[in-house]
Amino acid sequence: MKQLIAWVSVVYAGMMLPVQLTAQDSTMLTLEKAYQLAQEHYPLIRQRLLVTKNTELALQQISKSWLPQASLSGQATYQSDVPGIPVKIPGFDIEQPSKDQYRAVAEVNQLLYDGGTSAAQKNVQHISAKVELQRAEADLYKIKERINQLYLGILLLDEQLKQTELVKQDIQLGIKRVEAQVQYGTAFRSNLLTLQAELLKAGQREIELRANRRGLIDVLSIYVNQSLPETVQLQKPEWEQPAVSAINRPELKLFHYQDSLLQVQKQLINARNRPHTSVFVQGGYGKPGLNILKNEFDFFYMGGLRLNWSLGNLYTARKEKEILSVNQQMVAVQKDVFLLNTNAQLSQQQAEIQKLEALIAADKEIIAVRQQVKEAAHAQLQNGVITASDYLREVNAEDQARLSLIAHELQLLQARINYQTIAGNQ
Repeated sequence: MKQLIAWVSVVYAGMMLPVQLTAQDSTMLTLEKAYQLAQEHYPLIRQRLLVTKNTELALQQISKSWLPQASLSGQATYQSDVPGIPVKIPGFDIEQPSKDQYRAVAEVNQLLYDGGTSAAQKNVQHISAKVELQRAEADLYKIKERINQLYLGILLLDEQLKQTELVKQDIQLGIKRVEAQVQYGTAFRSNLLTLQAELLKAGQREIELRANRRGLIDVLSIYVNQSLPETVQLQKPEWEQPAVSAINRPELKLFHYQDSLLQVQKQLINARNRPHTSVFVQGGYGKPGLNILKNEFDFFYMGGLRLNWSLGNLYTARKEKEILSVNQQMVAVQKDVFLLNTNAQLSQQQAEIQKLEALIAADKEIIAVRQQVKEAAHAQLQNGVITASDYLREVNAEDQARLSLIAHELQLLQARINYQTIAGNQ
């Protein structure tokens, strides 16, 4: 509890509270509602929109590869030699091309077949988006552990406040008895002062508990983005033993998407190594034109089919696939490590649950005995057999036994909730 309060003070010092909670929600808050509000207002939630927008832009960019692609080029050259006919034919004067030549060309190219590259790229983008969204989902899930700590910490303080009130009632009852005895001279005034001092200590303890509760509520307010009033009541979660305790964490789906991403990246490698075909049209103006024997500026055009096959990628395709296969094995190892650690945590929580159940059973027996002793001490105090200090000793002993029960019951509830959170069923 002290560690939790220290952590709260650090977090709360640097944060401001958001808007006021509505009147309908100001009186009661459930753990499920706290989960919902915390996840809805956590800054990481904005990453979902960014991933979706980024995926849309990437898919639009890939689709544009099927649009007609236009290009312009131009060049002016001077070459050391040009083709010519060294034999002179009577009646024919064939002019030799100039050594300075000029050309401007416009080309429109329409892709007909890309080997499945664009389809594979779209698959990569879709799976990449799923990976990023699921990674954000896994990070958002972790906030439940923080909410559990805050929520159950407040519930523990509420139970301690209730017990403090019961102790105050016991002390006040003792004060009434001793006041009458002092009035009739059958008891010393020091006994009355001892009880009154203990009542003040109980009031001081109540002040401390309420301050700690206010600190936890303020930090919870930050996470749920609601300004929770000090009077807010937290509903104690109802815990039921789940029918199946299988692990259902969002990290498992993340590992699945990561493996799928590596698989479609292999498909992209195969697609890039296939030949691409397109249809093109060229038009230009230059000296010479397509007829190199005509040494003057002229317009020209041509059209046809084009086949492109980059053979250089074939040298690296095998190694690229091996790298992706190794990455798949690494993802599998990460999944196994995650399952191992998660099962270890579940085993630890199960042992904690069994321990706390045994402690609670012992606490109840101790309280039953302590209550009988306190009632006997109250009767003895009324008859003047024991002093106020003796009576307070029995009151405090029962108080400590009840506080132990309260702590163990809340710890048991927390252990059960943590078990479900760790398993992914919460």
